[in-house]
Amino acid sequence: MENLLEELSRHHFPSPPASPEQIEAFERQHGWRLDPDLRAFYLHCNGATLFERPDSPCRVRALSQIRRARVDMRGSDTDEWGPASWYVIADLPDNDRIIIDVSTPLNGRYPIIDGFHEAMLNPEECKRITGSFSQFLEQILRHQGRAFWLSPPAG
Repeated sequence: MENLLEELSRHHFPSPPASPEQIEAFERQHGWRLDPDLRAFYLHCNGATLFERPDSPCRVRALSQIRRARVDMRGSDTDEWGPASWYVIADLPDNDRIIIDVSTPLNGRYPIIDGFHEAMLNPEECKRITGSFSQFLEQILRHQGRAFWLSPPAG
């Protein structure tokens, strides 16, 4: 994660870091703890813009902008609009979102889910992209901000 954060600082547009107090307040407010990848990211920068372009850059949200996915994308905090454990952590072009599922950590890290804007926010429709935020960050940087999970494998 340290190398990814160094690359982020060199080539992208990180915000100033979150304080430990801001992280603690966030965790208290939302009722879940940041995993090690997210904690390292937010102590390094409280959000970041990747690949600044005029056409909707990839943006990792500041702690204050992280919201439950069903509220953020559907405007309703009811189970019919998706799991309560899904939170939007990043915005992509075309009004798509990157979601974490805080109910199912894998090896202590939250999986990353494709929250495309047409989705009904159910596990059958929304594809898991990676097993952790560090894997997501590594892949999105490597693929120059493109939605790497939508591309067929190079062969």
